[in-house]
Amino acid sequence: MNYPLFINFKKVAFAPQFKVTDANGDMVCYVRQKLFKLKEDIKVYKERERQTLLYSIRADRIIDFSAKYTFYDAHDVPFGAIKRKGMKSLWRANYLIDGENNQELELREESVLIRLLDRYVGWLCGSFLFHPVYIISRADGTPVMRVKKMPALFEGKFKIELLAPMSEIEEMRNLLGSMMMLLLERMRG
Repeated sequence: MNYPLFINFKKVAFAPQFKVTDANGDMVCYVRQKLFKLKEDIKVYKERERQTLLYSIRADRIIDFSAKYTFYDAHDVPFGAIKRKGMKSLWRANYLIDGENNQELELREESVLIRLLDRYVGWLCGSFLFHPVYIISRADGTPVMRVKKMPALFEGKFKIELLAPMSEIEEMRNLLGSMMMLLLERMRG
């Protein structure tokens, strides 16, 4: 993938949906969340017309406080998951992403203060002042990806930067984990 990647949420849409584009503006994928499902069921498509399914993300339970969201490829084979760290996620977004050989990566928000300001004051200034940043790190603390909210007036916009080399499967697992985290955090406010 050609980094940085950009995620653009539609602010006015019946079902949560967004597109992911690369540094050249080429579409990487299109994501749509199904409405009125008891369990989360997110589909990741190659194009906006939703003809080619690439991945799906499904919850293991109805209540999402500590739910595990498993990533499936186009052939319905699981290849990773993301799970919110229940109590640790109340103040600061904190998730675990299943890695290769049971190695877990941590996805966490850098600042609680920026999170609160963005949530409770950001709507006054159109999200131009406070920009939460999320870091994905390996078990040894090495950061591998950064997700940053960007200034935007009529859409939610995020930038994903690659900080360390990864395998293709690890890269996709981290990207799907980032997308699921953004969907969950967006629902929380």
